[in-house]
Amino acid sequence: MSNKPYKGFEPKWLLTPAPAGSYRSIFRWGDPEFFKYPKESLYKMMKETFQMTDEDFRDYTDDIGFDQVALPNHPSRIAPEHLEALKRIVGEEFVTTGDYERLSVAYGCTGYDLLRLRHKQIDSLPDVVVYPDTTEQVEELVLYASQHKLPLYVYGGGSSVTRGVEPTKGGISLDMRKRFNKILSFNEVDQTITVQAGLSGPMLEEALQDAPHRFGAKRQYTCGHFPQSFEYSSVGGWVVTRGAGQNSTYYGTIADIVLSQKYATPIGRIVTPHYPREATGPDLNQIMMGSEGTFGVLTEVTLKVFRWQPENRKRFSYMFRDWETAMAAAREMMQCECGYSSVFRLSDPEETHLMLKLYNVDETPLAPLLDKLGYKDMERCMFLGFTDGEKGFSQNVARNIHRIARRFGAMPMTGYVTRSWEKGRFNDPYLRDTLMDFSVITDTLECSVNWSNMAQVHRDVRAVCHALPNTIVTTHMSHCYPQGANLYFIFITRMNDAAEFKRYHTTILDAIQRSGAAISHHHGIGKMFAPWLEGYIGEKEYGVFRALKDYFDPDYTMNPGGTIGLDLKPEEKKRLNERKDYR
Repeated sequence: MSNKPYKGFEPKWLLTPAPAGSYRSIFRWGDPEFFKYPKESLYKMMKETFQMTDEDFRDYTDDIGFDQVALPNHPSRIAPEHLEALKRIVGEEFVTTGDYERLSVAYGCTGYDLLRLRHKQIDSLPDVVVYPDTTEQVEELVLYASQHKLPLYVYGGGSSVTRGVEPTKGGISLDMRKRFNKILSFNEVDQTITVQAGLSGPMLEEALQDAPHRFGAKRQYTCGHFPQSFEYSSVGGWVVTRGAGQNSTYYGTIADIVLSQKYATPIGRIVTPHYPREATGPDLNQIMMGSEGTFGVLTEVTLKVFRWQPENRKRFSYMFRDWETAMAAAREMMQCECGYSSVFRLSDPEETHLMLKLYNVDETPLAPLLDKLGYKDMERCMFLGFTDGEKGFSQNVARNIHRIARRFGAMPMTGYVTRSWEKGRFNDPYLRDTLMDFSVITDTLECSVNWSNMAQVHRDVRAVCHALPNTIVTTHMSHCYPQGANLYFIFITRMNDAAEFKRYHTTILDAIQRSGAAISHHHGIGKMFAPWLEGYIGEKEYGVFRALKDYFDPDYTMNPGGTIGLDLKPEEKKRLNERKDYR
């Protein structure tokens, strides 16, 4: 973001840290001392799009959440004997029924969650929060919850945008942030690291990049997994939702990076194989990933690691004349068999229009040059990224991307745009809190497509998003493959009602399913996307999920309330379109 002061009216952006114990300290993103707000040109664009005036930004139009959390109407309902049993397992000081602690693990980060928190709409709340320390403790907790039919939920980093962590049935919530975040072993020979599921992204990367000092390693390493929620998400959350980082086109998604897992389930400990490849029946690692706590609690994960070689990184950015040409070029880059870049991101015309402001390109000599050379606003498409890996490999990938981009008529934009994107890649979510103070909301949905249906899905889903008047809808392609990519939709609109948000969000999910796309590429399913899952997977195919649930958790105590649809009623499920058979 530009640090230039506003020349005209400047909104009353909230730049005060959230008070300890307040609602805002729960619903705001990240570091309480960090703030981000739109620069003046973006502010003017928002006013025009949302038909707002300076008067709408003179004071806050939504609850800023500075009052202290107090829930007199939501007392803990856990029986005293259960409370004492939990304390015996983990220690008295690591079990709490406090209002603040319970609310702090009750919601994730979708707009529906944030609006409910702002308006003190308490739909879900655990009865008790437990802070486990060891795998053995988690196994005891799972066994106890199962034996006594107590609902059990897990809170990792809390960045879920699918209501994956929401304790809709009350019960127990395991908060993994405080103590369940240790590195258990590092193996340089195999290039693996084993960690507890509550370890955060920064803690993992700090350890790997400090491997020579911390583990006596010969070199630095990286996990290569950098989702936008990297700073405030956990390894366990990545795994159970089958997440993807922004560098996944080279390093792979978490499903590619996981080598083995350990789970505490109601039927006992489950340990998956730890070899890089086996032909020993269905892959248990893949079966357990994506279960989102419905089979058991993920306790330990062994991850592949990679050599950290940032000095070999080659940044690039290009401007294409239109979306059709840009898609064709991106497909050729992924299918030419010359290797893949690490970050590979293509924005459609509406997102490009926004990005040029967001990343300050509109303040450089590049902006007038684009217009002069015929790259028209709201038609042109920005493509950016960077390569990683061994020096020669990295250079060769960048060279081939340049060759293909130029063949498709793209204009080189230098590494400036990519560096600007890198500066904001993890802190853009802070903008959401700032805008919501004035009843402007932004949220995301994403899906997975093949190259052959990408244009149609892009067109159909965006049409439904834009059916809400005065709404910004941006789309980019990332997490790319030779056979397709994900499409990531971001909407920004004037809205501050949770029910209205849910209705709008539902129309978009309906559109994604009708389009034939996969309803999630890397966000997972949770309870919010669950009604659409069986309709996408297919009734017989979904029966496999139910059989696994019945095997691992026959009493349905693990993350109950609709997670991945396992305990939804038939009338709660969406069946807009049976999954297409492409064979």
